[in-house]
Amino acid sequence: MAFSVPPLPYDFNALEPHIDAQTMEIHHDKHHAAYVTNANAALEGTEWADTPVEEILTNLSSLPADKQGPVRNNAGGHYNHSLFWESMSADGGGEPTGALGEAISSTFGGFSDFQAQLKAAGIGRFGSGWAWLIHDGSGLAIVSTPNQDNPISDGKTPLLGVDVWEHAYYLKYQNRRPDYLDAWWGTVNWEKVAERFAAV
Repeated sequence: MAFSVPPLPYDFNALEPHIDAQTMEIHHDKHHAAYVTNANAALEGTEWADTPVEEILTNLSSLPADKQGPVRNNAGGHYNHSLFWESMSADGGGEPTGALGEAISSTFGGFSDFQAQLKAAGIGRFGSGWAWLIHDGSGLAIVSTPNQDNPISDGKTPLLGVDVWEHAYYLKYQNRRPDYLDAWWGTVNWEKVAERFAAV
């Protein structure tokens, strides 16, 4: 079955004042939709056309050579954004508790240290890309990927990702990526992140 854009689990304005409604509408309805359209076009007529996106992204080297780039970018964009929408909520923010909170504290030295390290990964990503909290098989780690690459392609499990493409923040924050990253913490759906952590 071809990919489709998942509906946002909240209204466009639900994340204000952290992320504005116009940005959310354009980001979801235009950018994400374009990734889906282009990924479906790239996979059409191949044996991979009805394959789950996670399986495709973990087997990119198995795709025909001329499909690997378009699928990496567009199926990656679809997967990344699907995770991104679910990782935020209208009543998000605060700090994680339970096993996830304990793992973050023991790995990074505390929640504020974790925030600082993820923010640094987002600021330090030159050009477009993402900053991620992942499980690498042995524990938590922070990584950054370019464009629409995802840690899943390297055998890692993405738990939380923040989009640092300019389209994610430019209408409200212009060139102030650090301000956007600071505000984004107020949207994080820690329950969803904890579900992903528990499933690893």
